[in-house]
Amino acid sequence: MTDACRPGCGACCIAPSISSPIPGMPDGKPAGMRCIQLDDANLCRLFGDPRRPGVCTRFDYDPELCGERREEALRRIEALELAT
Repeated sequence: MTDACRPGCGACCIAPSISSPIPGMPDGKPAGMRCIQLDDANLCRLFGDPRRPGVCTRFDYDPELCGERREEALRRIEALELAT
């Protein structure tokens, strides 16, 4: 299993809801919606940018949550979203 975020995964930019404003999405985004700042390679356009929402900068790779594949991460983050 990897011990770092998988480039091109993007699960954390799709599965959870984000209630804070995102450039291009002033009301945040609902769970399951692709963030407008996620590019075609599933990389965040705002990575390292001060406009990136705090919730996004605090989200970090966790092997239990992210699993071994993108599909696992999507399912697990979605389940966590539904449970909270």
